[in-house]
Amino acid sequence: MKKIDKGIAFITQNLSMFRCLVDNEPYDHVSGHSLVCPQGHQLDLNKKGSINFLNKAVNTEYDDSMLASRRKVLTAGLFDGILQAVSAELPTTAQRILDVGTGEGTPLQRLLAMRNQSDTAIGFDISKAGVNLATQLDTGAFFAVADLANLPFTDESFDSIVEFFSPSAYEEFKRVLKPGGTLVKVVPASGYLHQLREMLYPLDSPKHTYQNDKVVQRFMANYPTATQHEISYDWVIPADLYVDLLHMTPLHWGARPETQAMAEATPLAKVTVNVVIMTVHN
Repeated sequence: MKKIDKGIAFITQNLSMFRCLVDNEPYDHVSGHSLVCPQGHQLDLNKKGSINFLNKAVNTEYDDSMLASRRKVLTAGLFDGILQAVSAELPTTAQRILDVGTGEGTPLQRLLAMRNQSDTAIGFDISKAGVNLATQLDTGAFFAVADLANLPFTDESFDSIVEFFSPSAYEEFKRVLKPGGTLVKVVPASGYLHQLREMLYPLDSPKHTYQNDKVVQRFMANYPTATQHEISYDWVIPADLYVDLLHMTPLHWGARPETQAMAEATPLAKVTVNVVIMTVHN
């Protein structure tokens, strides 16, 4: 089946989940390769089987090279410990899952494979390059380009929301999550990839260390009953993926060119994955 036909099949089966951003009404039918709302507004699926819900292009710092490196490293298992912990937080029954800031889609793909349920999953990102790469994955998930602050989804349309290292729009999350639904947010902890951070930035640099206090506090202010727990593990870096690991994270963006070159020439054997997982049942 062609990707565009696969996308149309997903949209047709889950039409009630999508809303028109012009008049905020749910789309009510599919015509050819287009979503159409009652007022006649329509959006076309592209050949990759995804939809761009943005009305103008957005420039992001996540270029094709960085996303390709990220795909390689995540496929090799860097986040698998995180994904196992997130999977344990989700209900064991089939869910309608929204992946916020899906990037190139690998975390969502691997999460769905771990769950082995008949989940209905949508991943979205503001990065068109990321979503284009996500559509290449062998997964039943649907991917779209969309704005976090104005989600193209109807009220109470998801059973679960997952978020890996992405910004949040809590009012929108509360709108699209069903009563009794589950929200799982993953944020870096102080030890996350600290070996890279310490290699790329000197002691007197504010980037030499990291604290997530403000992010955690904002989440807890919105969800006072949320639980949180920290996980940490060391990941052995495949020798051929060390440079990709350096390039997949924004950490290297602000480092001096000579420091980046030094880091590339000084391979590490392992790196620490250290995150806080916050969960709320709506």
